[in-house]
Amino acid sequence: MHICVIGGGLAGLTAALRLSESHEVTILERGEVAGGCLSSYNLPAYAIESLYHHCFSGDDRLFSLLEECDLLSDLEWLKGSTGYLVNQRIYPLTTPLQILRYPLLTLFEKIRLGLFVLGSRSADPEVLDSVTAKDYCIERLGDRIYSSFFEPLLSSKFGERKDEVSAAWLVSRISIRSDRGPGGERLGYLKGGYIRLINALLSKLTATGCRIEMGHPVVSAYPDDGGWVVDGTRYDCIISTLSPQETARICSVPLKPLPYQGAACLTLGTPIDPTNGIYWVNMGDPAPYGAVITHTNLVPSDRYGEHIVYIASYFSDSPPENCENVFLSDFCTRFGLQREQILWHHLRIEPNAGPVYVTGYKTMMPEPNPVPGLFIAGMFSIENYPERSMEGSIKAGEDIARRVMEWSYI
Repeated sequence: MHICVIGGGLAGLTAALRLSESHEVTILERGEVAGGCLSSYNLPAYAIESLYHHCFSGDDRLFSLLEECDLLSDLEWLKGSTGYLVNQRIYPLTTPLQILRYPLLTLFEKIRLGLFVLGSRSADPEVLDSVTAKDYCIERLGDRIYSSFFEPLLSSKFGERKDEVSAAWLVSRISIRSDRGPGGERLGYLKGGYIRLINALLSKLTATGCRIEMGHPVVSAYPDDGGWVVDGTRYDCIISTLSPQETARICSVPLKPLPYQGAACLTLGTPIDPTNGIYWVNMGDPAPYGAVITHTNLVPSDRYGEHIVYIASYFSDSPPENCENVFLSDFCTRFGLQREQILWHHLRIEPNAGPVYVTGYKTMMPEPNPVPGLFIAGMFSIENYPERSMEGSIKAGEDIARRVMEWSYI
């Protein structure tokens, strides 16, 4: 059986890997490099992900895939710190003592917040799919705790759509990030970057005879005599890892669109640590971006010879106008850097960075096999609900491959 995989991100590569040993597989990827949202910039001295990434202690499928690629021993566990920038000052909120010292909440509010977090870890996301995170927080904590603690988090992840996000996403987020010690959150990062995982998958796929076509955006696909024709080539079936609306447009099938958002992420190098040792800073003050992530406050900067910073913003329809210059100008002013201290910078605009987990999202997810011979999987799949991750994308890829193999035996 000849299978076409549309999209060379983590879900597509994983699905292709599981199928290529027993079937002929072709991957069509619109970008010039593989990896999708896990792709990297190749700089002169090192490679770095174009969008920030780390993993969590419960990511078992990721660990299995790393072991399969002989990379698991290079996964290291580091301490992730967090903070809020409010009133032009960064407040660290990593340790219990730092949270106790946070001046924008009273001691009683901090106790309420702590009990809320503990209780949310055991909450059932399915029950909360119809409740907004905003209402969930305000009902249990009040406006002040919500606006000073949770609203910046929602803004950094969902931008102007923050008020639509379900409480299912919030409690899942709290649960997945519950591996904490006195010194901070335990986060995983692959030495040398996740480009090593992508390259290992490409090497394995090439060894099985899988054909990988980079720079190939799919224009059209249609059913034909029990199979599918994709850009003039006939296949027995298709796996699309694109958003449902993109798959519907290309394949002319009735798939209900899901709420998606785009990302504008500026990555830069600088000799200065702009966030005072803190890995992830959410913007509590008004800013043209939602978060500043200093990668080298998670991974030691001496591995790179400089600090690496991500400036992250999400959008619904189109990216902010002239966002590269706007981000740079605001960042330098707000964090006290001179423009010449920005050694390099790259902007990535990703129109379909991921779904927005609005209320009712669980009922919107499409079937994985909506029409004969067409299979769909990716960030929108049940495996990535209600929080997308590398783990979820690997699960989605492996599970859709299993469905294809079962279908091929019918």
